[in-house]
Amino acid sequence: MSMLKNHPLKTLNTFGVEVQTALYLKVRSEKELFQALAMEQDPVYILGGGSNILFTENYGGLIIHNCIKGIRVIHETKRDVLVEAGAGENWHTFVRSCLDKGWGGLENLSLIPGTVGAAPIQNIGAYGVEQENIFDSLRAIYRPGQTIHTFSKKDCQFGYRNSFFKNKGRHKYGITAVRYLLTKSEHKLSTSYGAIRKELENSDIKDPTIKDISNAVITIRKSKLPDPAQLGNAGSFFKNPLIDQSSFENLQSRFPDIPAYPGNDGLVKVPAGWLIQQCGWRGYRDEDAGVSPDHALVLVNYGRASGLQIKKLAEAIQKSVLDTFGITIEPEVNIL
Repeated sequence: MSMLKNHPLKTLNTFGVEVQTALYLKVRSEKELFQALAMEQDPVYILGGGSNILFTENYGGLIIHNCIKGIRVIHETKRDVLVEAGAGENWHTFVRSCLDKGWGGLENLSLIPGTVGAAPIQNIGAYGVEQENIFDSLRAIYRPGQTIHTFSKKDCQFGYRNSFFKNKGRHKYGITAVRYLLTKSEHKLSTSYGAIRKELENSDIKDPTIKDISNAVITIRKSKLPDPAQLGNAGSFFKNPLIDQSSFENLQSRFPDIPAYPGNDGLVKVPAGWLIQQCGWRGYRDEDAGVSPDHALVLVNYGRASGLQIKKLAEAIQKSVLDTFGITIEPEVNIL
């Protein structure tokens, strides 16, 4: 391992914000991550693919870049396979690798940017599937005690774009590997989202395979979300808010066209993108900070926007939605 000082982070965050970190360290194994977390440095931030973070200023501590790779089978039967991936593996590369082997369960989560280690922290999800649906366990290093822990699904306390690692475990653990239980046969396909059904119909696919589902998701995502290599962004910037049934019915009386989906615990999920678009933000631009003209949920950097400019735009959008609908929308992106 080689510690670097005043290291630029522009190419390590998908917003392409020009910032630097006081100290930077790349780790490629569990042993190296253990050693890095044992250093007397503070603050410390573990960086994955940089696809879910907005830097608003230079980072004054140590950035540990988790580049732990490796994919291996832990156990398999005729029907199932337990596969482990290093936390630094690219998520989409991992998904496609599993699909190429005929393993199902991850297809709806295709093309989500980021790394495997970030997936359980955020409890990523798309098109009716969340990673917790196929999650088995993970290994993580507990920084304060310098010990290695194994977390079950229950231990992770998954919620909507939420987990133990975003709450009580925040900044205390470094994930090294994640395990998923996938199907080898009798795959349970999730095609309930209308966009997937429509894409399959457009391709005249009546009996889809797991790869067909993946390809449909990839096509949909590419049509809605800009490529970070071409236009700086972090995908969906805000979470879809959950409100109670009574509040939704009140909103529906005022806005009859408001879309909604069932959420957990009897709550109603309202698409944040629809709320933002109704407030007139889609396609908005102020200097190089803006909102995608293709999807109101995506904030973009047209080139030289600072993280602070993007943050201020996000706050203006939040206020606008609150004033119009009485709903608080929360960032899905981590803001530093």
